[in-house]
Amino acid sequence: MSVSHWDIQPCPFRFRLSDWTFLTVTRLLQCRSIDILTPKLPDEAMKPPTDGLLSDSQGFLIRAMPLEGELPAITPMGDFLRYVPLQYLHSHIDLTMSFEDYQQKFSSKTRATLNRKVRKFAQHCGGELHWKAYVSRDDMDEFFRHARAVSARTYQERLLDAGIPGSDSFIANARTLADEDRLRAYILFDGDRPVSYLYCPVHASVLIYAYLGYDPDYARLSVGTVLQWLALESLFAEGKFRAFDFTEGQSDHKRLFATHQQQRGNVYFLRHTIGNRLLVSAHHRTDLLSAWFGNQFDRFGLKARIKRLIRSTN
Repeated sequence: MSVSHWDIQPCPFRFRLSDWTFLTVTRLLQCRSIDILTPKLPDEAMKPPTDGLLSDSQGFLIRAMPLEGELPAITPMGDFLRYVPLQYLHSHIDLTMSFEDYQQKFSSKTRATLNRKVRKFAQHCGGELHWKAYVSRDDMDEFFRHARAVSARTYQERLLDAGIPGSDSFIANARTLADEDRLRAYILFDGDRPVSYLYCPVHASVLIYAYLGYDPDYARLSVGTVLQWLALESLFAEGKFRAFDFTEGQSDHKRLFATHQQQRGNVYFLRHTIGNRLLVSAHHRTDLLSAWFGNQFDRFGLKARIKRLIRSTN
């Protein structure tokens, strides 16, 4: 593979304790992502790429690489360090089937539960669902007005600054994607009040699960699940896309809706320098500590308490 197949990007190494980032170190890397429909790569893919390394690049990053099994986090490989900080079951939905066939992947009990959630929210809204798909440039101002109103109320934004962005540059990019028919965005309403949003850019006929958020006041009504279900029914009806990519990380939501799961990881091949060795070692140790803190927070219910506290201050 030649250098032209790699994107040159500044890639952040975020140091976290549970969900809170306290330090970010950036390295310029040559990056690429593996298509989610690629079932397996040759064994040579686990070795440093033989492509040219640019003089100002610190190495390579291959996102969503298919893995046969769990890899060691850090492996010296000659002039490179292979670092695999994230290994996970990658979930996606095959959109080439019909919606009727897709529904058959659920048990009868799960199908009934999903349909009951949709009916329950419709009843809450007076018997009729109000939701909207946003696909054109002219739709973007309205979408972001509603999505940002929801995002501002979420735990992710208020505590972690992780809601859907509302910057001029992000919205401008959304308009460009819409012009190229490479964006699908959705809002679910209770009357005139937006209660959930879903934002999915498109790459190579694959929808990317980029942002999903919901008003915490509506958590008991499962509005995020309701909007996901309605959006999927619409996407299957369009018949334009190959897959819906839930991207990295795992959650009950992703496992529920996925038709396929595959072991994948983000694999770094960094120049084997003292600086990079210290960076990788510190980052890995911090990840282990972060996971321990996260488990303790979950064990004692601290995350739930924080969420309730934030909600009470709205």
